[in-house]
Amino acid sequence: MRRKKLTVKRIEAQPVQQVWVNSFLEYIAGECMLSENTVAAYRRDLLRFLTWLKDREIPQLTIRELADYVDWLFRQSLAPATLARHIASLRVFFRYLQLENVLKDNPAELLGSQKLWERMPQVLTPNQVEQLMEAPNEDDRLYLRDRAILEMFYATGCRVSEIVNLRLQDVHLNERNCRCTGKGNKQRLVPLGQKAIAAFETWLREERPLTLKRSLEKYEDYFRFSAHPDSLEPDTESATDEAIGADHEGWAFLSYRGKKLRREAIWELIKKYALRVGAPSTISPHTMRHSFATHMLSGGADLRQVQAMLGHETIATTQIYTHVDMDKLKSIHKKFHPRG
Repeated sequence: MRRKKLTVKRIEAQPVQQVWVNSFLEYIAGECMLSENTVAAYRRDLLRFLTWLKDREIPQLTIRELADYVDWLFRQSLAPATLARHIASLRVFFRYLQLENVLKDNPAELLGSQKLWERMPQVLTPNQVEQLMEAPNEDDRLYLRDRAILEMFYATGCRVSEIVNLRLQDVHLNERNCRCTGKGNKQRLVPLGQKAIAAFETWLREERPLTLKRSLEKYEDYFRFSAHPDSLEPDTESATDEAIGADHEGWAFLSYRGKKLRREAIWELIKKYALRVGAPSTISPHTMRHSFATHMLSGGADLRQVQAMLGHETIATTQIYTHVDMDKLKSIHKKFHPRG
Protein backbone atom coordinates (compact mmCIF):
# COMPACT_ATOMS: atom_id res chain seq x y z
CA MET A 1 0.00 0.00 0.00
CA ARG A 2 1.39 3.37 -0.98
CA ARG A 3 2.41 5.47 1.98
CA LYS A 4 0.55 8.73 2.45
CA LYS A 5 2.84 11.72 2.15
CA LEU A 6 3.01 13.62 5.40
CA THR A 7 2.44 17.33 5.57
CA VAL A 8 4.68 18.73 8.27
CA LYS A 9 3.41 21.64 10.30
CA ARG A 10 5.94 24.44 10.53
CA ILE A 11 7.05 25.98 13.78
CA GLU A 12 7.01 29.73 14.07
CA ALA A 13 10.18 30.72 15.91
CA GLN A 14 13.35 32.68 15.36
CA PRO A 15 14.20 32.65 11.62
CA VAL A 16 17.40 30.56 11.66
CA GLN A 17 16.16 28.09 14.29
CA GLN A 18 12.90 27.82 12.38
CA VAL A 19 14.67 26.77 9.19
CA TRP A 20 16.68 24.08 10.99
CA VAL A 21 13.72 22.62 12.88
CA ASN A 22 11.38 22.59 9.90
CA SER A 23 14.07 21.03 7.69
CA PHE A 24 14.61 18.35 10.34
CA LEU A 25 10.88 17.56 10.54
CA GLU A 26 10.65 17.30 6.77
CA TYR A 27 13.74 15.06 6.75
CA ILE A 28 12.39 12.54 9.28
CA ALA A 29 8.98 12.52 7.58
CA GLY A 30 10.15 12.28 3.98
CA GLU A 31 13.55 10.60 4.12
CA CYS A 32 13.31 8.52 7.29
CA MET A 33 9.63 7.69 6.70
CA LEU A 34 8.69 8.09 10.36
CA SER A 35 5.02 7.90 11.24
CA GLU A 36 2.84 10.98 11.53
CA ASN A 37 2.52 10.48 15.29
CA THR A 38 6.30 10.28 15.72
CA VAL A 39 6.85 13.43 13.67
CA ALA A 40 4.21 15.22 15.75
CA ALA A 41 6.00 14.15 18.95
CA TYR A 42 9.34 15.51 17.67
CA ARG A 43 7.60 18.74 16.72
CA ARG A 44 6.12 19.21 20.21
CA ASP A 45 9.43 18.48 21.89
CA LEU A 46 11.40 20.86 19.70
CA LEU A 47 8.79 23.58 20.07
CA ARG A 48 9.34 23.37 23.83
CA PHE A 49 13.10 23.47 23.24
CA LEU A 50 12.75 26.63 21.12
CA THR A 51 10.65 28.20 23.89
CA TRP A 52 13.54 27.66 26.30
CA LEU A 53 16.16 28.67 23.73
CA LYS A 54 15.02 32.29 23.35
CA ASP A 55 18.07 34.33 22.26
CA ARG A 56 20.57 31.50 22.68
CA GLU A 57 22.27 30.18 19.56
CA ILE A 58 22.31 26.43 19.05
CA PRO A 59 25.91 26.17 17.74
CA GLN A 60 27.19 27.91 20.89
CA LEU A 61 25.27 25.74 23.39
CA THR A 62 27.38 23.90 25.95
CA ILE A 63 26.61 20.76 27.91
CA ARG A 64 26.12 22.95 30.99
CA GLU A 65 23.43 24.95 29.21
CA LEU A 66 21.74 21.78 27.96
CA ALA A 67 21.75 20.49 31.52
CA ASP A 68 19.98 23.72 32.47
CA TYR A 69 17.41 22.92 29.78
CA VAL A 70 16.79 19.49 31.34
CA ASP A 71 16.43 21.15 34.74
CA TRP A 72 13.96 23.62 33.19
CA LEU A 73 11.92 20.68 31.87
CA PHE A 74 12.05 18.99 35.26
CA ARG A 75 10.69 22.10 37.00
CA GLN A 76 7.63 21.97 34.73
CA SER A 77 6.57 18.75 36.45
CA LEU A 78 6.80 16.62 33.33
CA ALA A 79 6.54 12.87 33.71
CA PRO A 80 9.89 11.00 33.72
CA ALA A 81 9.00 9.27 30.44
CA THR A 82 8.26 12.65 28.85
CA LEU A 83 11.58 14.04 30.08
CA ALA A 84 13.38 11.06 28.58
CA ARG A 85 11.62 11.56 25.25
CA HIS A 86 12.59 15.27 25.16
CA ILE A 87 16.23 14.34 25.67
CA ALA A 88 16.05 11.68 22.96
CA SER A 89 14.43 14.16 20.56
CA LEU A 90 17.19 16.68 21.23
CA ARG A 91 19.89 14.08 20.55
CA VAL A 92 18.38 13.13 17.18
CA PHE A 93 17.88 16.78 16.20
CA PHE A 94 21.50 17.59 17.03
CA ARG A 95 22.70 14.58 15.02
CA TYR A 96 20.81 15.99 12.05
CA LEU A 97 22.49 19.36 12.54
CA GLN A 98 25.83 17.55 12.49
CA LEU A 99 24.92 15.97 9.15
CA GLU A 100 24.06 19.42 7.86
CA ASN A 101 27.41 20.79 9.13
CA VAL A 102 25.64 23.20 11.45
CA LEU A 103 27.29 21.52 14.44
CA LYS A 104 30.73 19.99 14.71
CA ASP A 105 29.99 18.12 17.96
CA ASN A 106 26.81 16.88 19.59
CA PRO A 107 26.76 17.96 23.24
CA ALA A 108 23.27 16.45 23.64
CA GLU A 109 24.89 12.99 23.53
CA LEU A 110 26.39 13.76 26.95
CA LEU A 111 23.01 14.21 28.61
CA GLY A 112 21.82 11.58 31.07
CA SER A 113 20.68 8.18 29.91
CA GLN A 114 16.97 7.51 29.52
CA LYS A 115 17.18 4.87 32.25
CA LEU A 116 17.76 7.63 34.77
CA TRP A 117 14.21 8.84 34.11
CA GLU A 118 12.36 5.52 34.21
CA ARG A 119 9.60 5.00 36.76
CA MET A 120 7.09 2.34 37.64
CA PRO A 121 4.04 2.55 35.35
CA GLN A 122 0.65 3.49 36.74
CA VAL A 123 -1.56 0.41 37.07
CA LEU A 124 -5.22 -0.03 37.96
CA THR A 125 -6.31 -2.75 40.36
CA PRO A 126 -8.50 -5.55 38.94
CA ASN A 127 -11.43 -4.07 40.88
CA GLN A 128 -10.84 -0.63 39.34
CA VAL A 129 -10.73 -2.22 35.89
CA GLU A 130 -14.09 -3.92 36.52
CA GLN A 131 -15.64 -0.63 37.62
CA LEU A 132 -14.25 1.13 34.55
CA MET A 133 -15.70 -1.52 32.22
CA GLU A 134 -19.16 -1.01 33.72
CA ALA A 135 -18.97 2.80 33.70
CA PRO A 136 -20.54 3.40 30.23
CA ASN A 137 -24.33 3.28 30.49
CA GLU A 138 -27.43 4.10 28.44
CA ASP A 139 -27.10 7.80 29.25
CA ASP A 140 -23.91 7.88 27.17
CA ARG A 141 -24.32 8.45 23.44
CA LEU A 142 -22.36 5.39 22.25
CA TYR A 143 -22.03 3.40 25.44
CA LEU A 144 -21.85 0.02 23.68
CA ARG A 145 -18.95 1.26 21.55
CA ASP A 146 -17.22 2.69 24.61
CA ARG A 147 -17.57 -0.60 26.48
CA ALA A 148 -16.14 -2.45 23.49
CA ILE A 149 -13.18 -0.05 23.33
CA LEU A 150 -12.42 -0.44 27.04
CA GLU A 151 -12.69 -4.23 26.81
CA MET A 152 -10.45 -4.27 23.74
CA PHE A 153 -7.81 -2.17 25.52
CA TYR A 154 -7.72 -4.46 28.53
CA ALA A 155 -7.95 -7.69 26.51
CA THR A 156 -5.11 -6.86 24.12
CA GLY A 157 -2.81 -4.33 25.80
CA CYS A 158 -2.95 -2.28 22.59
CA ARG A 159 -1.63 1.25 22.26
CA VAL A 160 -4.20 3.95 21.53
CA SER A 161 -2.94 4.28 17.94
CA GLU A 162 -3.44 0.54 17.45
CA ILE A 163 -7.04 0.74 18.65
CA VAL A 164 -7.76 3.74 16.40
CA ASN A 165 -6.32 1.95 13.36
CA LEU A 166 -7.93 -1.41 14.08
CA ARG A 167 -10.03 -2.63 11.14
CA LEU A 168 -12.93 -5.06 11.07
CA GLN A 169 -10.82 -7.50 9.07
CA ASP A 170 -8.28 -7.49 11.91
CA VAL A 171 -10.79 -8.78 14.47
CA HIS A 172 -11.24 -12.56 14.17
CA LEU A 173 -14.08 -13.39 16.51
CA ASN A 174 -14.31 -17.06 15.53
CA GLU A 175 -10.57 -17.54 16.12
CA ARG A 176 -10.83 -15.39 19.27
CA ASN A 177 -7.94 -13.09 18.40
CA CYS A 178 -7.17 -9.81 16.68
CA ARG A 179 -4.30 -8.61 14.54
CA CYS A 180 -2.64 -5.48 15.89
CA THR A 181 -0.34 -3.28 13.82
CA GLY A 182 2.24 -1.63 16.03
CA LYS A 183 5.30 0.54 15.61
CA GLY A 184 7.11 0.10 12.32
CA ASN A 185 3.97 -1.55 10.87
CA LYS A 186 4.88 -4.76 12.71
CA GLN A 187 1.89 -7.04 13.17
CA ARG A 188 1.09 -9.45 15.96
CA LEU A 189 -1.85 -11.69 16.93
CA VAL A 190 -3.31 -11.16 20.39
CA PRO A 191 -5.97 -13.44 21.97
CA LEU A 192 -9.39 -12.02 22.82
CA GLY A 193 -11.31 -13.02 25.94
CA GLN A 194 -15.01 -13.80 25.97
CA LYS A 195 -16.01 -10.48 27.51
CA ALA A 196 -14.14 -8.51 24.86
CA ILE A 197 -15.72 -10.63 22.10
CA ALA A 198 -19.22 -10.19 23.54
CA ALA A 199 -18.79 -6.40 23.88
CA PHE A 200 -17.46 -6.09 20.33
CA GLU A 201 -20.28 -8.22 18.87
CA THR A 202 -22.89 -6.10 20.67
CA TRP A 203 -21.32 -2.89 19.30
CA LEU A 204 -21.28 -4.35 15.77
CA ARG A 205 -24.87 -5.52 15.98
CA GLU A 206 -26.61 -2.63 17.74
CA GLU A 207 -24.69 0.65 17.39
CA ARG A 208 -22.23 0.50 14.51
CA PRO A 209 -24.92 0.23 11.78
CA LEU A 210 -26.56 3.37 13.17
CA THR A 211 -23.32 5.34 12.96
CA LEU A 212 -22.95 4.32 9.31
CA LYS A 213 -26.56 5.31 8.67
CA ARG A 214 -25.94 8.77 10.10
CA SER A 215 -22.91 9.10 7.85
CA LEU A 216 -24.99 8.10 4.83
CA GLU A 217 -27.81 10.52 5.65
CA LYS A 218 -25.37 13.39 6.10
CA TYR A 219 -23.76 12.70 2.74
CA GLU A 220 -27.08 12.31 0.92
CA ASP A 221 -28.15 15.74 2.22
CA TYR A 222 -24.92 17.23 0.93
CA PHE A 223 -25.21 15.35 -2.35
CA ARG A 224 -28.81 16.47 -2.89
CA PHE A 225 -28.31 20.17 -2.22
CA SER A 226 -24.68 20.81 -3.11
CA ALA A 227 -23.32 18.36 -5.60
CA HIS A 228 -26.33 18.45 -7.95
CA PRO A 229 -28.56 21.36 -7.00
CA ASP A 230 -30.55 21.11 -10.24
CA SER A 231 -31.20 17.39 -10.02
CA LEU A 232 -34.41 16.10 -8.46
CA GLU A 233 -33.20 12.50 -8.57
CA PRO A 234 -29.66 12.21 -7.17
CA ASP A 235 -27.56 9.19 -8.01
CA THR A 236 -28.34 7.29 -4.81
CA GLU A 237 -26.00 4.42 -5.59
CA SER A 238 -23.10 6.80 -6.12
CA ALA A 239 -24.01 8.68 -2.96
CA THR A 240 -24.06 5.43 -1.03
CA ASP A 241 -20.63 4.46 -2.33
CA GLU A 242 -19.21 7.82 -1.29
CA ALA A 243 -20.88 7.65 2.12
CA ILE A 244 -19.42 4.23 2.74
CA GLY A 245 -16.15 5.92 1.85
CA ALA A 246 -16.34 7.34 5.38
CA ASP A 247 -15.82 3.71 6.37
CA HIS A 248 -13.72 2.77 3.35
CA GLU A 249 -10.97 1.37 5.55
CA GLY A 250 -13.48 -0.68 7.57
CA TRP A 251 -12.50 0.87 10.89
CA ALA A 252 -13.50 -1.27 13.85
CA PHE A 253 -14.50 1.74 15.96
CA LEU A 254 -16.28 4.79 14.58
CA SER A 255 -17.35 8.22 15.76
CA TYR A 256 -20.98 9.16 16.23
CA ARG A 257 -21.10 10.34 12.60
CA GLY A 258 -19.51 7.19 11.23
CA LYS A 259 -16.02 8.62 10.76
CA LYS A 260 -12.70 7.20 11.88
CA LEU A 261 -12.29 7.71 15.61
CA ARG A 262 -9.68 10.24 16.71
CA ARG A 263 -6.96 9.43 19.24
CA GLU A 264 -8.08 12.44 21.27
CA ALA A 265 -11.63 11.09 21.44
CA ILE A 266 -10.40 7.87 23.06
CA TRP A 267 -8.36 9.86 25.59
CA GLU A 268 -11.47 11.90 26.40
CA LEU A 269 -13.76 8.92 26.89
CA ILE A 270 -11.28 7.11 29.17
CA LYS A 271 -10.83 10.27 31.25
CA LYS A 272 -14.62 10.65 31.47
CA TYR A 273 -15.24 7.14 32.72
CA ALA A 274 -12.25 7.23 35.07
CA LEU A 275 -13.71 10.34 36.69
CA ARG A 276 -17.09 8.63 36.95
CA VAL A 277 -15.78 5.65 38.91
CA GLY A 278 -13.31 7.61 41.02
CA ALA A 279 -10.18 6.22 39.33
CA PRO A 280 -7.00 8.35 39.38
CA SER A 281 -7.26 11.52 37.29
CA THR A 282 -3.94 10.65 35.64
CA ILE A 283 -5.38 7.56 33.97
CA SER A 284 -4.80 7.36 30.20
CA PRO A 285 -5.14 4.77 27.40
CA HIS A 286 -1.60 3.65 28.21
CA THR A 287 -2.72 2.89 31.78
CA MET A 288 -4.89 0.14 30.31
CA ARG A 289 -1.83 -1.28 28.54
CA HIS A 290 0.19 -1.15 31.76
CA SER A 291 -2.65 -2.85 33.67
CA PHE A 292 -2.97 -5.58 31.05
CA ALA A 293 0.74 -6.44 31.24
CA THR A 294 0.98 -6.25 35.02
CA HIS A 295 -2.11 -8.39 35.62
CA MET A 296 -0.94 -10.97 33.08
CA LEU A 297 2.43 -11.33 34.80
CA SER A 298 0.89 -11.32 38.28
CA GLY A 299 -1.41 -14.12 37.12
CA GLY A 300 1.55 -16.26 36.10
CA ALA A 301 2.07 -15.44 32.41
CA ASP A 302 5.56 -15.92 30.99
CA LEU A 303 7.53 -12.74 30.37
CA ARG A 304 8.24 -13.74 26.76
CA GLN A 305 4.55 -14.31 26.10
CA VAL A 306 3.67 -10.87 27.45
CA GLN A 307 6.46 -9.36 25.35
CA ALA A 308 4.93 -10.93 22.22
CA MET A 309 1.43 -9.69 23.07
CA LEU A 310 2.65 -6.15 23.74
CA GLY A 311 4.77 -6.10 20.59
CA HIS A 312 7.94 -5.06 22.41
CA GLU A 313 11.15 -5.18 20.42
CA THR A 314 13.24 -6.39 23.35
CA ILE A 315 12.54 -8.24 26.59
CA ALA A 316 14.12 -5.37 28.53
CA THR A 317 11.16 -3.12 27.73
CA THR A 318 8.74 -5.70 29.11
CA GLN A 319 10.72 -6.22 32.30
CA ILE A 320 9.41 -2.97 33.75
CA TYR A 321 6.17 -4.87 34.39
CA THR A 322 7.81 -7.58 36.48
CA HIS A 323 6.95 -5.73 39.67
CA VAL A 324 4.06 -7.24 41.63
CA ASP A 325 1.37 -5.33 43.49
CA MET A 326 2.08 -4.43 47.09
CA ASP A 327 -0.80 -6.48 48.55
CA LYS A 328 0.58 -9.66 46.98
CA LEU A 329 4.08 -8.76 48.13
CA LYS A 330 2.87 -8.25 51.70
CA SER A 331 1.00 -11.57 51.73
CA ILE A 332 4.09 -13.44 50.49
CA HIS A 333 6.26 -11.69 53.09
CA LYS A 334 3.82 -12.55 55.87
CA LYS A 335 3.57 -16.18 54.77
CA PHE A 336 7.23 -16.98 54.28
CA HIS A 337 9.27 -14.57 56.42
CA PRO A 338 10.13 -15.93 59.89
CA ARG A 339 9.06 -12.67 61.47
CA GLY A 340 6.33 -11.79 59.02
